[in-house]
Amino acid sequence: MDRLEDRMCKKHDRLLELFCQTEQVCVCPFCTEADHKSHPVVPLKEEYEGKTAQLGKMAAEVLQMIQERKLKIKEIKATVVISDKDADREISDGEHVFTALIGCVEKCRDDFNQTVKETLKSTAKQAEYLIKELGQEIEDLTNRSSEVKQLSHTEDHLHFLQTFRSLKNPPPTRDWTAVEVHPPSYVGTLRRSLDQLEETLNMEMKKLHEDAELKRVQQYEVDVTLDPPDTAHPNLILSEDGKQVHDGGEGKVLPDNPKRFKKHAFVLTWQSFSSGRFYFEVQVKDKTLWWLGVVRESINRKDETMCTPEMGYWTLAYNKDGLLFSDNPSVHLHLRAELQKVQGLHDGGKNSAPLIISPVNQTD
Repeated sequence: MDRLEDRMCKKHDRLLELFCQTEQVCVCPFCTEADHKSHPVVPLKEEYEGKTAQLGKMAAEVLQMIQERKLKIKEIKATVVISDKDADREISDGEHVFTALIGCVEKCRDDFNQTVKETLKSTAKQAEYLIKELGQEIEDLTNRSSEVKQLSHTEDHLHFLQTFRSLKNPPPTRDWTAVEVHPPSYVGTLRRSLDQLEETLNMEMKKLHEDAELKRVQQYEVDVTLDPPDTAHPNLILSEDGKQVHDGGEGKVLPDNPKRFKKHAFVLTWQSFSSGRFYFEVQVKDKTLWWLGVVRESINRKDETMCTPEMGYWTLAYNKDGLLFSDNPSVHLHLRAELQKVQGLHDGGKNSAPLIISPVNQTD
């Protein structure tokens, strides 16, 4: 009762026991006959109960908003952690790439220096040979000069005439008038070296880009094993660990299973994926024919169908025509080298090597 004045209508001095829903204020009974005559009013308790329900909803919404923001903080922190790991991996990959490129530049520089030095060495060797030949001629001519000088001082007529005959013809010498040693020309040497460097860098960058892209997709590695009991065609023979399969050439008697392939010599894996990215490797070495890819779970497994994306198949095939993406028509793909890794048909016994699901080696 100590706050009774706060519960009284200032205008009519009556207890505030009603609530005007139009103006959202507490009123007394006299107010409903005056200023709030046309407004909907309800007892305070009724409005209190309604507002309490709203307040509970607001509290729940606020808690929900708090929880969402906490989750967002967690998500952001997780993103920062992932970003740190990505940055470390990127720096590591970049270090590998730039080290390789620097190695190419340094090798090109060393080759260029070696080329210049070899050219200079050839010129120096030519000059050394000519100087040696000139030195020998100078020595021969010096000896002749000494002999001539010595003979010029003799007064023995007979000796003079007999000796002069042997000195009449000079020693054999080369005509050095047209002989020159040209300084080596390095015109075009640097340009050729830079052109070679550009070609090497382009090849190296392409290779490094492919390696980086491979590492990027290898992070989605999954472990898959084959599913012989349910899906394997009767001709297929699988290893106990579910990692190898080859075509035995003849069908086994197996219980009928709605999931089993009847026309195509296919087998699926135990694992299935509904979304996201996944990566696995299969060894195809020594195979003459193979078929590999992913399919929808809903494909027709009993009848012979076109193995195209429209029918739920995304596959690569290899045969005498090369590498094909199965479509209608099939798309030929360029094969740069013999494949070692990338189902298999029997091919009259020539294709008996197994397809092997192999572990991903991220250092390859």
